[in-house]
Amino acid sequence: MTARPTGKPPARLRKRAEFLAVRRGEKRRGPLFLLEVLDRGDGAPPRVGFTVTKKVGNAVTRNRIRRRLREAVRTRAGGDMAAGSDYVIVGRREVLDATFDDLARELSRRMRGARQR
Repeated sequence: MTARPTGKPPARLRKRAEFLAVRRGEKRRGPLFLLEVLDRGDGAPPRVGFTVTKKVGNAVTRNRIRRRLREAVRTRAGGDMAAGSDYVIVGRREVLDATFDDLARELSRRMRGARQR
């Protein structure tokens, strides 16, 4: 049996209205995903939501992408999220081809707001 990382996942966005509200915020585009960020202006813990459109593939493919993104946030990128912010990650098919380290590194970089080179 392998040891699992013990990172506590951030709070989740669950309602459609919450996802739509984040669309008004900043968009950070990347090769693996689109990250939408909304500063709520309060000091509450950050929240995150995941979505993958039907253009990407069937339900099995979309769920695999969502699971990889969720795990990357839980184990690596969750600490880079700013308090009082909401994040929506729109996954792309390329998430499946990327190594987990590359995915987590890119996610952390985008959440910090760092620009590409």
